[in-house]
Amino acid sequence: MYARDHARIATPIGLVEIGGSESAIDSIRIGADGQALRGSASAVLRAADQLERWFAGELIAFDLALTPPHTQRGIDLRNGLIAIGYGETMSYGALARQLGSSPRAIGQLCARNPFPIIVPCHRVLAGGGRLGNYSGGNGPVTKQWLLAHEQHHAKKQGTLL
Repeated sequence: MYARDHARIATPIGLVEIGGSESAIDSIRIGADGQALRGSASAVLRAADQLERWFAGELIAFDLALTPPHTQRGIDLRNGLIAIGYGETMSYGALARQLGSSPRAIGQLCARNPFPIIVPCHRVLAGGGRLGNYSGGNGPVTKQWLLAHEQHHAKKQGTLL
């Protein structure tokens, strides 16, 4: 058993709560209740810092210890989401083909993602470029904000062609 810690940071999309321990993050929740709170565990503090830098447009990739999925397939699917570049998007179908999965399985992976933003399920779109659903914050409104934020900063940094 480990000592669980959490932090809540104020962001343009509401409070984001980070849960974890000294060694790893185990959850991120958009739209948390309460007030901003600084954690004390190393991994939680590191995640709070990186998320604040991401929201400021200063960070495009995270380097955080996350609790691992229970299976190798889960690891492969998570890595597939992480591989979608900052400011880029991919359809559920295209990601499913790339990972040898089904669009429905990719949808479930996104819906159950314990690390929104860090594991960027917001970058996965429905067919035809439609926004689709989002399980964090205010749903599709939050997803649209996250995508617009990344695209704006990616253009400023020259990471989008």
